[in-house]
Amino acid sequence: MLEVYVSRKISEAEGVCSFELMPANGGQLPAFTAGAHVDVHVAPGFVRQYSLCNAPHERDRYLIAVLNEPASRGGSRGMHIDVAEGSKLSIGSPRNLFDLDLTGDRYVLFAGGIGITPILAMAHTLVAEGKRFELHYCGRSIERLAFIGILNEAPFANYVHVHVDDGPSEQRLDAARILANPAQGDQLYVCGPSGFMSHIQSTAKVSGWSDENIHREDFAAPSQVLEGDQPFEIELSRSGRVIQVPAQKSALEALLEHDVEIETSCEQGICGACVTRVLAGEPDHRDQFMNATEHARNDSFTPCCSRSRSPRLVLDL
Repeated sequence: MLEVYVSRKISEAEGVCSFELMPANGGQLPAFTAGAHVDVHVAPGFVRQYSLCNAPHERDRYLIAVLNEPASRGGSRGMHIDVAEGSKLSIGSPRNLFDLDLTGDRYVLFAGGIGITPILAMAHTLVAEGKRFELHYCGRSIERLAFIGILNEAPFANYVHVHVDDGPSEQRLDAARILANPAQGDQLYVCGPSGFMSHIQSTAKVSGWSDENIHREDFAAPSQVLEGDQPFEIELSRSGRVIQVPAQKSALEALLEHDVEIETSCEQGICGACVTRVLAGEPDHRDQFMNATEHARNDSFTPCCSRSRSPRLVLDL
């Protein structure tokens, strides 16, 4: 765990604040790469993931931005209301689930709203590496777009294109035009609301982009509550206890209700904190953390969102 303090808190856009975090005891912070995030312990029981926005070569600070979500369960709202300049926070070391592949020839970056956070760090890295790229930043209005000042003053300002819904027609996003005629070495990175990313991804595929050259990061997993979900059992291999998981509850909720100790963080199937080894049974994978190959092995389970295809799962707990 790292102890940091908030050296600056800035209102960047409607509903968005940035937080500059510096080490509480001086010195340097752990290195990170573009696309990385940190776990922020907002309050007891509230751990949230926020992407690092600043240039990865900076070791004296981390920069994050937080959108105040109306449906917040305490994470974003707590950051906006309870955290001020001078506040101390505990954070985890950087982790990267949205790594930037630097072997490409040209990069097309798309950011929708708060999705600018990892994309901004990628732009810093690409310009430092001398890579060709363009950044398309999209939102409903200019007032909702964070870091416009930073982008206007950045060494890559000429590569940035802003698209807002209430702007002139020639400024609006034309994804088909931007993504037309991809070359083999082109790489596409997109982050933002799910619908926005799906639009970019589907447009890219129609335009001839290969799946391996399309990269996206989800800030929230799709809803995992499905009609027809069935109850199942979890057997704890170390004690032999059997816990019932009702249809309307997650495996994680059932485990915590029975005082089973398990690490949690995002509780949405994104971060991987709760991944548990499967000893028997077949999981119904609904997470965004593991890839298709890892899902096919059926040897790991995310109790926060996944369920079971078999009547019982035996977990290494």
